[in-house]
Amino acid sequence: MARTPEVAPDMAINRIVEGTSIEGEIRCESNIRIDGVFVGNLSTKGRCVIGPTGKIEGTITCQNAEIEGVVKGKVNVQQLLSLKGTAKVEGDIFTDKLSIEPGASFTGACNMGAKVKDMKKDDARVAEAV
Repeated sequence: MARTPEVAPDMAINRIVEGTSIEGEIRCESNIRIDGVFVGNLSTKGRCVIGPTGKIEGTITCQNAEIEGVVKGKVNVQQLLSLKGTAKVEGDIFTDKLSIEPGASFTGACNMGAKVKDMKKDDARVAEAV
């Protein structure tokens, strides 16, 4: 009997490679890496990596994130958000922990420290504050 190799969800990686441009909505259970261009909302229960050539315009919701490229929009990270030296972020950040390397650029508001359990509740609180 032939068996297909099974990959654990935490080991699976979705990739949008350089030279690829996508518009729409992405929802996934595992990790994702973007080196191309994505316009829309991205939601993953895993880790999100935006490579040095990656560009996102929209909302990112994930467990952990590492940004080396460009993000224009809201970033919701439940645990650790890491902005590398080449990162350029324009938009609001909601995260538990934040790491910023020298050279990274960030323009927007930052809410951190508390566990971001339910993004919809946080969005409602932000809307009420405005």
